[in-house]
Amino acid sequence: MCVDQSNAFTATLSWFVFFLLALAVPAASHFVIACRNCDARHSRPHDAIVQISLSSVASLSFLCLSSFVRKYGLRRFLFLDKLCDESEMVRMNYMTQLNRSVKLISVFAGPCFIAMATYKIWWYASGGSQIPFVGNVYISDTLACILELCSWLYRTTVIFLVCVLFRLICHLQILRLRDFANYFHVDSDVQSVMSEHLRIRRHLRIISHRYRAFILFALLLVTGSQFVCLLVVTTKARRDLNIYKSGELALCSVTLLSALSIMFRSATKITHKAQAITGLAAKWHVCATLDSFDGVVDGETLTARTSEDKIYPSVGTDGESDSDDAGDEEDEIDTTRFIPSYAYSTISYQKRQALGNFLSPYYNFFQFS
Repeated sequence: MCVDQSNAFTATLSWFVFFLLALAVPAASHFVIACRNCDARHSRPHDAIVQISLSSVASLSFLCLSSFVRKYGLRRFLFLDKLCDESEMVRMNYMTQLNRSVKLISVFAGPCFIAMATYKIWWYASGGSQIPFVGNVYISDTLACILELCSWLYRTTVIFLVCVLFRLICHLQILRLRDFANYFHVDSDVQSVMSEHLRIRRHLRIISHRYRAFILFALLLVTGSQFVCLLVVTTKARRDLNIYKSGELALCSVTLLSALSIMFRSATKITHKAQAITGLAAKWHVCATLDSFDGVVDGETLTARTSEDKIYPSVGTDGESDSDDAGDEEDEIDTTRFIPSYAYSTISYQKRQALGNFLSPYYNFFQFS
């Protein structure tokens, strides 16, 4: 994608490709190739909105991505340098997601590019003779079509690249939260749980601070472009809309909204997993409290009671087992199963309560911004 700016040559190449495909080609497409005098099927009345919307978000994505890579480096930006401190499960799953990222970009950018390529080839093949070019019209049409398609592919891929990288980093934090949940199922002390939570919380704050400007400006740009498309263009009185005129505009809207959906879905999943951790900590505290103390002896002394051999079922709201009915509706972290607390009787009630109170406010990813 030519976003590597580690030396002078790659930085020059990166900025040259950006100015060519994200700014120059869209400007030439609108002012030179748009063909305002074409027939109704070949006119492009929404071309200005499409080019401005896509180029503005692509420019924002490129500037943020190049800034990330230049400031932190790719390994540090993707937290690859921190994987040595993670468990084997986290490392393996994160590398799997890293290898899937390119495929995921293709899943989103590929169909949009195919649809745009089909439209552009038809547009040039059926109406090329009406477009004023100098020289051989077939060569001119071919070059113009290739440049426009490359420009569209470059801009959409840059947009999806930033969003997919955000999703990848968020997935790493989700893996860490899943691994962190194991602390409540083994013999862990409050200090180790607290230290691991503070580490995860610090990484969440880093991700939020790095991406908060991009998320805010991307939301403003996409919202503004969709507002213009809806209220100024598509719902305007006596506006003649058809697939030939508005197909490109619809494809641009789908691209931008899909990119936003990737980011917000990833942030929402982190919030959901963090809430599950809070619920798990509360359940851990309750189970340990119930199993640690049998009652009051002589009015003051509490008798400890272990439950090494006790097996807790998964219960529903009616008291019956619902392990077969929960399915995908139940979170894999905070399930309805009780936690065997044979190892937790050594942890004081006050420590468990303090840990639960500490974890309860930190459930929303966006609060770290």
